[in-house]
Amino acid sequence: MEDFDDPKTIKYLTDVMQHNGHNNPAFEHDGKNGSLENEEKSPKKEKKGPTAMVGYLELFHFADSLDKLLMVVGLISAMASGTGLPLMIIVFGEMTDAFVQSGIPQNGTSDVNISVSDCTQVGSIDIETEMTRYAYYFVGIGAAVFVLSSVQVWTFLLSATRQSHRIRQKFFKAVLHQDMSWFDANQIGTLNNRLTEDINTIHEGLGDKICIFVQYLSTFVAGIVIGFVHGWKLTLVILSVSPLLGISAMVWTKLLTSFTIKELAAYAKAGAVAEEVLTAIRTVVAFNGQEKALAKYNGNLIAAKTVGIKKSITTNTSMGITQLFIFGAYALAFWYGTKLTIDEPVDYTIGRVLIVFFSILIGTFSLGQAAPNVESISNARGAAYEVYKIINKHRPIDSSSEDGHKPDRLVGQIEFKNIHFIYPSRPDSKILKGLNLKVKAGKTIALVGSSGCGKSTTIQLLQRFYDPQDGMVTLDGHDIRTLNVKWLRENIGVVSQEPILFGTTIKENIRYGRENVTDEEIITATKEANAYDFISKLPDTFNTMVGERGAQLSGGQKQRIAIARALVRNPKILLLDEATSALDTQSESVVQSALDKARAGRTTIVIAHRLSTIRTADVIAGFHNGVVVEQGTHDDLMNKQGVYYSLVTLQNYGKQIDEGDEETEEEGDEFYYEIDDEEDDNNDDLQEVVTPDPSGMEIMRRDTLRRSSKRKHKKSKRKSKSKADVEKPAEVEENLPNVSLGRILALNSPELGYIIMGVIAAAISGGIYPTFAVIFGKVIGAFSETDLDKKSRQTILLSLMFLALGVISLVVYVVMGFSFGISGENLTLRLRHLSFKALLRQEIGFFDDHANAVGVLLTRLATDASQVKGATGSRMGLMTMTVCTLLTAIIIAFVHGWQLTLLILACIPFLIGANFIRMKSMAGHASKDQKALEEAGRISTEAVENIRTVVSLTREPTFYEQYNQSLEGPYKDALKKAPIYGITYAVSQSLNFFVNAAVFRFGAWLIAHCYMGFENVFIVFSTIMFAAMNVGQSTSLAPDFGKAKVSSQRIMKLLDRKPTIDSYSEEGDSLSSFEGNLEFKEVKFVYPTRPKVMVLQGLNVKVSKGQTLALVGSSGCGKSTSVQLLERFYDPLDGQVFADGFDTKSLNLKWLRSQMGIVSQEPMLFDCSIAENIQYGVIGKQVTHEEIEEAARAANIHNFIDDLPDKYNTRVGDKGAQLSGGQKQRIAIARALIRKPKVLLLDEATSALDTESEKVVQQALDDARQGRTCVVIAHRLSTVQNADIIAVIQNGRVVEQGTHSQLLAKQGAYYALVNSQVTH
Repeated sequence: MEDFDDPKTIKYLTDVMQHNGHNNPAFEHDGKNGSLENEEKSPKKEKKGPTAMVGYLELFHFADSLDKLLMVVGLISAMASGTGLPLMIIVFGEMTDAFVQSGIPQNGTSDVNISVSDCTQVGSIDIETEMTRYAYYFVGIGAAVFVLSSVQVWTFLLSATRQSHRIRQKFFKAVLHQDMSWFDANQIGTLNNRLTEDINTIHEGLGDKICIFVQYLSTFVAGIVIGFVHGWKLTLVILSVSPLLGISAMVWTKLLTSFTIKELAAYAKAGAVAEEVLTAIRTVVAFNGQEKALAKYNGNLIAAKTVGIKKSITTNTSMGITQLFIFGAYALAFWYGTKLTIDEPVDYTIGRVLIVFFSILIGTFSLGQAAPNVESISNARGAAYEVYKIINKHRPIDSSSEDGHKPDRLVGQIEFKNIHFIYPSRPDSKILKGLNLKVKAGKTIALVGSSGCGKSTTIQLLQRFYDPQDGMVTLDGHDIRTLNVKWLRENIGVVSQEPILFGTTIKENIRYGRENVTDEEIITATKEANAYDFISKLPDTFNTMVGERGAQLSGGQKQRIAIARALVRNPKILLLDEATSALDTQSESVVQSALDKARAGRTTIVIAHRLSTIRTADVIAGFHNGVVVEQGTHDDLMNKQGVYYSLVTLQNYGKQIDEGDEETEEEGDEFYYEIDDEEDDNNDDLQEVVTPDPSGMEIMRRDTLRRSSKRKHKKSKRKSKSKADVEKPAEVEENLPNVSLGRILALNSPELGYIIMGVIAAAISGGIYPTFAVIFGKVIGAFSETDLDKKSRQTILLSLMFLALGVISLVVYVVMGFSFGISGENLTLRLRHLSFKALLRQEIGFFDDHANAVGVLLTRLATDASQVKGATGSRMGLMTMTVCTLLTAIIIAFVHGWQLTLLILACIPFLIGANFIRMKSMAGHASKDQKALEEAGRISTEAVENIRTVVSLTREPTFYEQYNQSLEGPYKDALKKAPIYGITYAVSQSLNFFVNAAVFRFGAWLIAHCYMGFENVFIVFSTIMFAAMNVGQSTSLAPDFGKAKVSSQRIMKLLDRKPTIDSYSEEGDSLSSFEGNLEFKEVKFVYPTRPKVMVLQGLNVKVSKGQTLALVGSSGCGKSTSVQLLERFYDPLDGQVFADGFDTKSLNLKWLRSQMGIVSQEPMLFDCSIAENIQYGVIGKQVTHEEIEEAARAANIHNFIDDLPDKYNTRVGDKGAQLSGGQKQRIAIARALIRKPKVLLLDEATSALDTESEKVVQQALDDARQGRTCVVIAHRLSTVQNADIIAVIQNGRVVEQGTHSQLLAKQGAYYALVNSQVTH
């Protein structure tokens, strides 16, 4: 068996190597390098020296007693099963002696292969009985190994699954409960990768890798012990080579680790870029920023590629060197062994030599095999470092803790005493500088002041998102730091400026306000928030899905749902941060009255830029530079003529106040485009609805009753349908195109030369092992030579041949590493680049689809490309190697003895089968696991991206629950799979023992009956065995192939997808001069994700060059939609949009977009400097600093920027988080102005600003409008009075248009809107 053994060892070695070599890095690592490791982590790491890791035992920090028991059982089994091989070697060695005895003729002639006729007298022993005995030994050892291996793998997988499940939960929980300053410092994308990639890495390192490592370790110890017992001299000689092997392995691991870290860091940066771009896709498209985004993404990929190539070359070189040392060891051992059998024939027989040689070899090899396992354990320790650090991090403000006082009743006295505050992420700018402010219980206090003066900060301090550096906030006299955090937040209702809704139904969103809320309470709350009407008109009413971040609803609708969510908590303290800024006039007055109702008996803090909304406040506090400079009622402050007075006068200036009846009749168009034509005029309450008709007359509609019943019926049908819609994405997902291998290879065609070179090298390396097996058989044959001189001559020659094989394999490996490294890394780069490029060219409708949520797309970008790599170059190399090995082996075997060859070939299917089963059980679950984790990823992304909302609603437990539920499925599957893995592993470990028993027993019979000489038995056996090992090991790469196939299908599906509006297309005309005449003609439109809802129902409106067109109307009537059609984010279903008389579909898309500047309601900024953000407006042209400043001045932000420590180089943070709403908005305006557009689109551009900034920005916008066509959407009608045309939109069509004075004279829809706004 020895040879078998040896093959085994070798197999292992090749296994390891190959595993590690082309295949794995391609795989294991690459899988990880998706993990967008923390950006901040990489620099941090470099400081620390190599990489920060947790200790070995600390890795099991989260194991419970059952896990520990399982692991102990596993370790004991592993130690025992590790001794199987060395024991087999002893049997093998004694057996070889028996064979050799059979080959030495009694009469001294050395003719080994004797003809059958004079068969009887050869050999001095009865070979058959001897062999039967050895066969039983083999079977016994095999059975024991089977049982032990299955136990060890099963126990470890079980405990690893349980631990990683626990770590996932704890980590997500820990992230949810960190304080805000921690989120300011960490990037969102990196956290999600920690949750997925890093924890998968930890799971790898906790699992069967450990017990397999121990198994190899015990094999090593047993091997060395047996070696010394059977022949210490030879043992020492052979061991002299091992330090070399050990050192080379160490050096190699070191290099690999450092390359891996660098690679991860580069991919992490690329991932962060992708996340930012995809989140802000509308902005990127509007500014034609795709090229720029791609370039930035590529920059990071190229860095990763160079590291990847180095990694591949290093790995393969080290494999080659190892092979060289091993063949060197063979040469040395056989030469010295022969010498010993001649010099000390008593102590050393050939069997002895083989036992020593193989037990040592297996021993040292098993160390080599243990190495990749150590590597995945150390990868796990590295990943665990950051993860455990976050889990164990001391959380100064922890909403999950039970500590802190929970008063029985809350009155609601709030006081801020001498507060000094700096955001931890911006230590150089001080926000609050000694703030003192008292709020009496049940009273309303309004905070006013210009953008960035610390108003919102005050509210954040009250919710304990941060703690002040100095001073204290008290509630009913208690310092809030002494109160229980969760209790405190539960008693506060918050409605903020940009309300965040979660991707679930309206009802669930409101339920986030309070867990045990009843449906009645939900309905009451929506009525109070004036949201009930529009919700009840939606096809699915309260069960309507709101889309990612509430994207399916208009600003006003989101805001009202957020208000309902706050009211349903029935809070003692209400914080309204600009709660009505995003609403149109009509909704605003109603919501305002709802808020006034809600304020009764509650302590309320209001921040508003629109001062008319806060006149009724009990106290108004004027902020300036982080302190309160004045407070009092509206009248007091007007008399003081201080900050407040100047703000009010600024705001009233230019407002035309037409006192009139306040008509706040909620109109039928109040809902957001969600209603079919026939339904858009009825309310769900079966009553007669009164709607002011455009002409000003009121029409009673009496067909409501009839229609309503019809509608109820439709609704129930639709409900069942929409449920199906929700579940559909999963099935759609699997509908992947079939991708031929050829198509993937075609992508790799530029590297064809390298691939061919690699394949040739692989073919040569395929021949190495069969050749080795022949030499090996000859060496054993040489021992039956009785002429001593001849014997030593033969062995010296054969030893040198071993050495030559070593040199060849070194060369071959280096060539393979180099060529497959280059081809593989280039392919990965190309695929990532193409996928990202393809994503950026998709139309906006693609991103609206739930199946393409940002989180899902990011996960794919990170993993798919690196998985495809496994299907190309290096894989072809392996296949070539396998085929060559098999062919050579089978030919050699048949030449040397066909009978035995047939028997062995009959056993091979079993060996291959074992490997195949093992691989199948792994591959089947790959896609299922990923699916489930994608769902978990979606939940975690949503929670972490909107962490402030989650925290202020104290809904961390809810998200934690959802997250756990999404993990439940994969967790249970994993527990079921553990025993199956165990058994398949055991089968593949123990089959060899049984095969050996059969082969040698039959071989003995053939020798006894003179069909074969014993040397040939060895040659046949070793060639086939080696070949089988090689094949078995390459098939074990199939799971990678399975994943690679799915991934390549996904990538191809994306690359083949033809967007309906292609951002890259060069087709269409670019007009030489563009004047800016725009027209909508009979435009009808539905959003692709909601085909049932007609948003625009025949919109007609035109604007000539240089004119300003203002679109007004209540939320959801299609105003923003029309702007999106101008930008061609979508195309109309019917009708046309014209620019200068040309249908926009016929114009070149990039050119069209470059003619427009857009400023939207929630501006998206990128995480780079202010200057770069402004420059984003003119991509592709060089811009001077003067031009940037000029744009900033025009947007009235220059002075603010100039006061910052880094001026224009100040970073704005993730999504612009370091700036206030008004500051972000002004930067966005500067970004639009710097392109000097012909058409300016302003979608609520000033709604988020406070009065002071608004006046100035409004001024800036008015200046910017000169000589340009301008389309303005505004809820605040005072901002559009001087527009050339005002168009009032209802139900997706224009009901009236004209100038401000013409429309007022008509006393129609516009008049009603104006009246409802000028309440005071």
